[in-house]
Amino acid sequence: MMLSGKVAVVTGGRGGIGRAIVARFLREGADVYAADLSESGSLSAPDSASRYLPLDVSDEGSVQAAIDVVRTEAGKLDILVNAAGIEIEKTIEDTTLEEWNRSFAVNVTGTFLTSKHALPLMRAAAGGDTTASIINFGSYDGFIADPGLAAYCATKGAVHGLTRAMACDHGPEGIRVNAICPGYIDTPMLQSFFTGDGSGAGGKSIEQLQQAVRDVHPMRRYGTPEDIANLVNWLASDEARYASGQLWVLDGGLSAQVQQMRL
Repeated sequence: MMLSGKVAVVTGGRGGIGRAIVARFLREGADVYAADLSESGSLSAPDSASRYLPLDVSDEGSVQAAIDVVRTEAGKLDILVNAAGIEIEKTIEDTTLEEWNRSFAVNVTGTFLTSKHALPLMRAAAGGDTTASIINFGSYDGFIADPGLAAYCATKGAVHGLTRAMACDHGPEGIRVNAICPGYIDTPMLQSFFTGDGSGAGGKSIEQLQQAVRDVHPMRRYGTPEDIANLVNWLASDEARYASGQLWVLDGGLSAQVQQMRL
């Protein structure tokens, strides 16, 4: 098992992608804390396989309390996955200041806070040839933009820059930092996008819109949470001990093509 003996925290661990990551980590032998606002999460379903850790990533007191639990129970932290995130489907003209600030509070400040308070425990886990691993969640929307996702795109670009800076600062301490940049992944957030104003549905049915999204990908499908979990698992493992400071795009080839050449 690739993660045997390692301790991991996954924020957004009760969501679509987060839950898949937690499940993969458990199969690989890790001791996993699934941190989220509620125990049922966005899937509204229980998960008794991992330990639930109450966490609001935008609240520093909540972050400190969660890390204190890990410190008391485990004494170290090998892996931190910052998967918690929200998406607001609006242009900047339609986005309120409250919505803008909330997007940054969860997607950017949340990544900052959990990483900041986890670092002492991660230093305790690193040493010799063993590295600790922080895996942030950016997006292909941090490189190119979907319409009607202005705040989301801005937050993901910020996470990309933060990831590189963290990798430079904490690499000498044996802590690797990378970002996963997914494209269209079959999650509750994606289904919300299909029904939201930002989708540009133009009167099409949800099924027609979903098929149009599949067709625009060179691989003719969008991804699954398990696709993301596979890459996260490798980055968390010692096999990736020389991988740091990178933005790993996983989008089925979507951003590789010239968009007007959709064949």
